[in-house]
Amino acid sequence: MKKIRVVVVDDSALVRSLLAGIINRQADMECVGAANDPLIAREMIRELNPDVLTLDIEMPRMDGIDFLGRLMRLRPMPVVMISTLTERGAEVTMKALELGAVDFVSKPRIGVSDGLSELSTQIVEKIRIAAGAHIKRTVPATARVQDTSGRQVVERPTATLSGRISTEKIVFIGASTGGTEAIKEVLVKLPADFPAIVITQHMPPGFTTSFAARLDSLCRISVREAVNGERILPGHAYLAPGGKQFRVDRSGANYVAVVDDGEPVNRHKPSVEVLFKSGAKVAGRNAFGIMLTGMGNDGARAMKEMKDAGSYNFVQDEASCVVFGMPKEAIAHGAADEVLPLGDIAGALIAKLNASADRFRV
Repeated sequence: MKKIRVVVVDDSALVRSLLAGIINRQADMECVGAANDPLIAREMIRELNPDVLTLDIEMPRMDGIDFLGRLMRLRPMPVVMISTLTERGAEVTMKALELGAVDFVSKPRIGVSDGLSELSTQIVEKIRIAAGAHIKRTVPATARVQDTSGRQVVERPTATLSGRISTEKIVFIGASTGGTEAIKEVLVKLPADFPAIVITQHMPPGFTTSFAARLDSLCRISVREAVNGERILPGHAYLAPGGKQFRVDRSGANYVAVVDDGEPVNRHKPSVEVLFKSGAKVAGRNAFGIMLTGMGNDGARAMKEMKDAGSYNFVQDEASCVVFGMPKEAIAHGAADEVLPLGDIAGALIAKLNASADRFRV
């Protein structure tokens, strides 16, 4: 068996030792090197050619974000960020995902030895996923402009809504590994008057607030974490809070958010299955489903339920996915109406909505 070769980069000797031990206990992987700063890591990468890098953020001589940016431009490879969870850490982790990191693990601030031991299953699972991920060279960020509200938006040409769209239309999006950038790619192309959007991205507590704020700063629509009991409105996107379950319900003619502390579904909380099942139940033919990159099968069965209830579903294609697990399962379950490259999904969705508006006017 060919083992996954991992280089660990962390300024703490204790953390390097613990991570190396966790990795070396796995039959399918080995820690081939450990560096205490990015400059040493750079030489190790050249010499050892690892399959995956684990990377801390705060380190001497060059911080992890600067190093990651250079690495993904010059020698793209799978990277899993392992860093301490703080408010700033959450924002920086979002930046790391934007730069091309596959995933992240929140390192405990105290009780590091016991904490990393408890996280060992998560760490090795994310290393395995990263080893099989599709990694692309990063390109300079797209220029941003201000819309009339002063919000910074990504300037990208896209289609527009051509007519009055029923306010009952609602878009359901599910994603996991690689999903933060995929969700952004879809949302930044949508006009401010777009129908309501609800999103579940697999993410732990402490990170979804920063993720929603980042999306809100880039998009013409407003983006926020979902709040239990609030009305779901057009022109807004609502993100499942980390560590909570999120679904949509009806209150008269209105859609409302339901956020609770329900049990994990398919091992996830939030779970795409929970959100998509509610789409099948309360929206039916007024729903559009979008399944984006991610590991596993969360949401595949429920997306088929959405389709059976009358929704129209888009699934991201393999070539544009970081990980083709969830989209592949959705296709296998017969849930997809169209399988498209990530860059085509927003335009296809707008075209479908315009077609429905034309029928509405007739």
